[in-house]
Amino acid sequence: MKTIITFVFVLFIGLSAQAQTKVAEVKVETIEMTVVTTIKVEKRVTSMGYQVARLYKRDNARVKKELSFTTKYNRAKMA
Repeated sequence: MKTIITFVFVLFIGLSAQAQTKVAEVKVETIEMTVVTTIKVEKRVTSMGYQVARLYKRDNARVKKELSFTTKYNRAKMA
């Protein structure tokens, strides 16, 4: 008896879901915008003096140097 009532309930829910009226889709108005193709670039050159460029023999040498920093908490403590 329980299975029959469950079957009828599921069948009723399925039929009522199919009996729903479909809502008409709402049309959305689109706005057309043009793409700006002209870009104005201003360069400001400020002379800060001479700069020294470092040349490392291996790749990522600067990154390894920066990652191997030490703080006062990393130093060995006297006993």
